[in-house]
Order: sequence, then C-alpha cells, then structure tokens
Amino acid sequence: MNNNWYRVFKYVLVGPFLRVYNRPEIEGGENIPSEGAAILASNHQAVMDSFYFPLLCPRQITFPAKAEYFTGTGLKGRFQKWFFTAVGQEPLDRTADNAMDSLMNTAKKVLSRGDLFGIYPEGSRSPDGRIYKGKTGMAYVAMETGEEIIPIAMIGSRDANPIGTTIPRPAKVKVKVGTPIDPRAFVAEQGLELGSYEAARRLTDHVMFILADLTGQPYVDAYAADVKKSLAAGEGFPPGTEPA
Repeated sequence: MNNNWYRVFKYVLVGPFLRVYNRPEIEGGENIPSEGAAILASNHQAVMDSFYFPLLCPRQITFPAKAEYFTGTGLKGRFQKWFFTAVGQEPLDRTADNAMDSLMNTAKKVLSRGDLFGIYPEGSRSPDGRIYKGKTGMAYVAMETGEEIIPIAMIGSRDANPIGTTIPRPAKVKVKVGTPIDPRAFVAEQGLELGSYEAARRLTDHVMFILADLTGQPYVDAYAADVKKSLAAGEGFPPGTEPA
C-alpha cells in the first residue's frame, strides 16, 4: 500500500520534527520483512506510538484505529476523521458485539494485499509503563492467516507523550524489534489445537512476555483497561497489580 498523505506526514510535515526532537532509533529493524504481509504486535505506551514506530519502519503500517476517531464532531473530531482516513487507517469498533469479526475482516483485508498490519494487543495504553495482559484477537488473526507475528517494543514514548498531553516532550524514543514468531508452529510445539482459546491465550501471553523482556518492564497479569477503570474510580490498583 502506498498512501500519499502517509508519506507527506512521515517525510515532510511531522517526521522531520520528531526525528530531531525525540531522536528516535530502531534496533532489530532487519526483522521486519522488506516485502510481504506480517503482523506487528506492539506494546502501547502513548498515543504517539502510532507516529514514532511508523516513522522508523521502512514500510507503511496499517493500524485498526478506534471507531471514535472517525465519528467525532467539532473541529477536533473533523480533523481526526480526516487524518485517520487520509493516512489509510481502518476504523474498528472495539465495543461492538462483533468486534472480533470486525478485527479479523480488517486484518485479512490488510494482510491479503501483502501489507503490514499493526496492532496493540494490550488494547489500551499502559497506565504506568508496565506490560499488561494482551487480548487474544491478535493471536486469532495470526492463527487464521498464518502470518508471522513480529514483537515491537516501544521504549520512551510514554516519557515523550505522557497520558493527557498533546504536545510531545523532548524525551528520547527507541524501538526494539523482536524475532518473528510463526504462530502455527508455536501452537503445534505447545501441543494445542489451532484456533482454540487455549492456543490463542498461550500465543498472546508468549508475545507479551517477549515484549516485557524487550522493554525491561514487568509483566502484569491483568488488562490495562480494567486497571485504568479502577484507578479512575478512585479505588487504586486492583489486588495483585500494584507496582513494586
């Protein structure tokens, strides 16, 4: 996929500024295939993860973006809709009853044309920088399509773009790219049934453990969204999720 607006933002409007301001660098970039489809599974530290990693990736990435970004009103809402549409991102209603079907269809459309499909298995930004339990949608897509999963570790983007901020801060950002994972081979090695929930859960956990290792952050066996909900309600961290 070659999108003109994607290139304009990357090479003209936003990319040059971020390269100087945050000095982003990538390690393990050779693990990203120069052609063909692949699933890029990244931890989620900041809104601008979707800027920093595409800036360093040699190929265009398509992410499933929140459906709200395509339906907003007012000046901000109209800009978001234009921006995400212009750069070729795909809307995904994560709250719908058929969210898994929507994710699968979107991913298949992207992967079938030989493109890179980016996804954040945590489903929501980490509330404190740690690596949280991943949702299994990514694993089901990988098992169904057979495409390799490439772990992507975002480091420093939370410091550059803390939750609640719009203008980035001059913190250094780094991306570590892990070794590709063959989803069907992994499931077979585990002695699990391809397409089963047990296989999806084991594969998802495997990816999240790798991301924890790449980032040097602790793994939390809870969903980020549940922890943030508890914090927002003034109830603190749920038992077992408290930072050390």
